[in-house]
Amino acid sequence: MSDSILVLSGKQICELLHGRENELISVVRSAYELHYRGDSSLPHSSFLRLNGNGGNRIIALSAYLGGEKPVAGLKWIASFPDNLKRGLERASAVIILNSTETGLPIAILEGAVISAKRTAASAALAARSLVDPGRAVRLGFLGCGRINYEIARFLGVVFPGVQRILASDLDSNRAMQFAHRIKEFFPFALIECAREREDVMEQSSLISIATTAARPYIEDLSICAPGPVILGISLRDLSPSLVLKADNVVDDRDHVCREQTSLHLAEMASGNRDFIRCSLAEITLGEQPARTPAPFTLFSPFGLGILDIAVSARALELAAAGHIGQQLEQFCQCNY
Repeated sequence: MSDSILVLSGKQICELLHGRENELISVVRSAYELHYRGDSSLPHSSFLRLNGNGGNRIIALSAYLGGEKPVAGLKWIASFPDNLKRGLERASAVIILNSTETGLPIAILEGAVISAKRTAASAALAARSLVDPGRAVRLGFLGCGRINYEIARFLGVVFPGVQRILASDLDSNRAMQFAHRIKEFFPFALIECAREREDVMEQSSLISIATTAARPYIEDLSICAPGPVILGISLRDLSPSLVLKADNVVDDRDHVCREQTSLHLAEMASGNRDFIRCSLAEITLGEQPARTPAPFTLFSPFGLGILDIAVSARALELAAAGHIGQQLEQFCQCNY
């Protein structure tokens, strides 16, 4: 059996996955449903924090996903918020896939692209599942970085008829650049930069929040339009009191109630997890309704490693079909 390993760069992965938004949403849906049915192994993420370096951290996410084509692997992702001041991306990552037969590593993939796309596919799946199909979508973004940019790409496929979009960021120039860039995904929409985040909350029916917030700062949603769907991608933006008022849908109850997320704080405040109604997989499988009459619906995805390896496996299939990537022969051999 070969012990070679395939290496795929970020550029190659971008090219392989370009225009495959609907396909990746299906990949993510399948991964969620396999996990819900118990056909996975998903240890808690391990957080490596660098002493004296603020919010800098490197996270290890290992996972196994069963199904017709089992896959196993690890994502090693660094989050260094001050990289933005250096003109660098906040997150960088590498993903390793292993053979489920021999355990040998079979691929090394640049992970930041895959991480962003799996996050966006998850958000788009949630939005498609939770938003009333008969309701006009007014789209809002809080945080104008790479993740919300990728989410905009996927939401443009799911909701091509969006007419108005508001974007807000602590850096107004960043918001302006974001509004200009996402025009390609929503060519017929009026896209504006909001002066305050409250404007986004008040005027949007679907809100994607992807910031670098370390602790909750949104205390009041009374200005929101009735029944908005909030994609709480960054997990630490809403106060625990707001979480307890929401119709809470998650990717995994156990994983999301960790590491001082808003839901973790809500659990500590309430003493239980009863405020979490269901997982997204329960909705996509038809076991739970999409909505309840709560003031707002909150989707909180911790970001499961099964999604990274599922999307990575698809990228690997496409690379093999197109003979793309660098093959390193005899990677595991050593003469003792």
